[in-house]
Amino acid sequence: MANIKSAQKRARQSDIQRKANMSLRTMARTAIKNARKAIAAGDKTAAAAALLRSQSVIDRVTAKGILHRNAADRQKSRLAHAMKALQQ
Repeated sequence: MANIKSAQKRARQSDIQRKANMSLRTMARTAIKNARKAIAAGDKTAAAAALLRSQSVIDRVTAKGILHRNAADRQKSRLAHAMKALQQ
């Protein structure tokens, strides 16, 4: 543990921010997982709704810098392709 007062404060702040980031990252992973499950189930309306929710969550997490922009775009693209394959 840090001995200097400012370093102690920085450690506390880092811990709080780490927990917030972890929560957002988990939220994004859950949204992606739910979209994949809905697509795998084959229900087009539920899958479309899950896809929209997951894209929204991914965009919010990316805007905060938790997920890299390219990784977010890749996830959204793969989900969209899976949804398109379901509709055919």
